[in-house]
Amino acid sequence: MANIIRRVNGTANDDRLSLSKYLHVLNPQSGPKPRSFQVFTHIPSLRTARRHAMLAGESVGFVPTMGALHKGHLALIRQAVQENTHVYVSIYVNPTQFGVNEDLGSYPQTLPTDLQQLRALTAEYWDNDSVGQITGVFTPKTRDMYPGFKPTSEVDGHGSFVTITPLSSMLEGASRPVFFRGVATVCMKLFNIVQPDRVYFGQKDIQQTYVIQRMVDDFHLNTQVRVVPTVREKDGLAMSSRNEYLGKRRRKVASVLIRALRAVRTEFINGVTGREELLSAAHRVVDEELAKQTALPPTWRSLFEVDYFSLADPMRLTELDTVTPAHGAVLSGAIKMLPVEEAQENEDLGTGDGKITVRLIDNLRLELPSFLRKSNP
Repeated sequence: MANIIRRVNGTANDDRLSLSKYLHVLNPQSGPKPRSFQVFTHIPSLRTARRHAMLAGESVGFVPTMGALHKGHLALIRQAVQENTHVYVSIYVNPTQFGVNEDLGSYPQTLPTDLQQLRALTAEYWDNDSVGQITGVFTPKTRDMYPGFKPTSEVDGHGSFVTITPLSSMLEGASRPVFFRGVATVCMKLFNIVQPDRVYFGQKDIQQTYVIQRMVDDFHLNTQVRVVPTVREKDGLAMSSRNEYLGKRRRKVASVLIRALRAVRTEFINGVTGREELLSAAHRVVDEELAKQTALPPTWRSLFEVDYFSLADPMRLTELDTVTPAHGAVLSGAIKMLPVEEAQENEDLGTGDGKITVRLIDNLRLELPSFLRKSNP
């Protein structure tokens, strides 16, 4: 898993694919770039387009999403366009990664707006022949993605699933036992359909990137996993489609998670390496914010619960008692923003009217600045 950690902090160039990246320039038969992309709803038509790219020796990048696109998704697509001749984006809310009592029914679905954003992004690259293009957007139906029978969300449910253990049962998996089973399953299906040279994921979902990398390695999938740094709001909150649920009140408090993680990072840079001492910095931040919110009246406060804080080995994601400065650690956490207790008149409560618990995750890589590493072998 070492390669995936290196990719979190930057994306490597692949010289052997540079020729295919510029084939549309060198081949006079290919003509100018299309000014839009094709929307594929059926698997055979997408496979036909993918086969044309393969026969032409052109590379394909793939960005799987569940829609409700934001700047974080667009960053993944921009990176893919820089590295591939063609980029495919999927928009599909996958039911098997939602638990029985999770928010599948209320998950934001904004396909018209998503397509509008992608068209605007495509326009950025019309006249730039040094990069690739968004070629297709895949919006499949569940009956096509799961042709056998309707998928199940029960832990012991029936179906054809991909399970990656023990990674899928740790951290996020402990709270959401079917989540990574659903992610791995739908990604295996999508990878088989698109057959990408590279796939792109965000660092915010750090455990997901480990699961996908393990699946790619263990099943000998012919694709490379690229991990792009997290895109954040001005106050540090990691961009996420679920932020649409927060509304203004809960949104102001949601940054407590990244503030807690940054407090741990400061302690580490200052020489603290023990697990208990490091994580206590995170708990101090959340305890202070929770006490502040609890003291407010129900019409003003925004309560939350901490799910976990993790200090894990960067190779295996197993928990650490001590962080070795030379190797660092993956620091991650999750909180649940609880439903609004009492709404104000005409208050912006977000998607779901403030009634939905919003689970937020984030992570940071603990590593010393280069000038300190020499004195901390």
